[in-house]
Amino acid sequence: MIVEPTLTLETQLHERGIRHIIGCDEVGRGALAGPVAVGMTVIDVSVGAFPEGLRDSKLLSEKRREQLAPLCASWVVHSAVGLASADEVDALGIMACLGIAGRRALLALHEAGAPIADSTILLDGNHDYLNPALTSALPVIVRVKGDRDCASVAAASVIAKVHRDRLMIGHHDTHPDYGWASNKGYASAEHLAAIERLGPSPLHRRTWLHARPAS
Repeated sequence: MIVEPTLTLETQLHERGIRHIIGCDEVGRGALAGPVAVGMTVIDVSVGAFPEGLRDSKLLSEKRREQLAPLCASWVVHSAVGLASADEVDALGIMACLGIAGRRALLALHEAGAPIADSTILLDGNHDYLNPALTSALPVIVRVKGDRDCASVAAASVIAKVHRDRLMIGHHDTHPDYGWASNKGYASAEHLAAIERLGPSPLHRRTWLHARPAS
């Protein structure tokens, strides 16, 4: 059974006097190549019903995500995606890079005029990776399966997924043998076979390849 997201938690937060909520989700955490992305959406009490068919991005086809992403961006007050590169993941580790990508998304929101200091962040998962990367702490609520249950987080998931997928499709033209247009940098059989045959590209997370067991 597919669970549809709601605005129940966001509405409860609004009723507690929190005017601005930032839905937050990461994409590309488990990929072998390409950046990790953190998407953020800002909503307030002025937003209406969220786009029909909105789901956690993992539950949607690529075509449906492409259709929903602009609708999500129009529904929210602001949206942004922050990235951390494969080189940064190798140098700093994935958890630190989630925070770095999140900080970059927050900076983009700030530059767009979003009231960051007056917002509460609703973050998918069970760990606050964001505040360790910030100079000033922000209120963060972690929510397991937030991308499934909370519309603001689901919208952030879709926007970030489409953004990162388009980047990897673009990189496919430079490195077509790895099949990134279809696998988006994840460990498909085609991708693993190409790494075995050709070795890693500059966009691979080399520490992750070294950590994989030999086949």
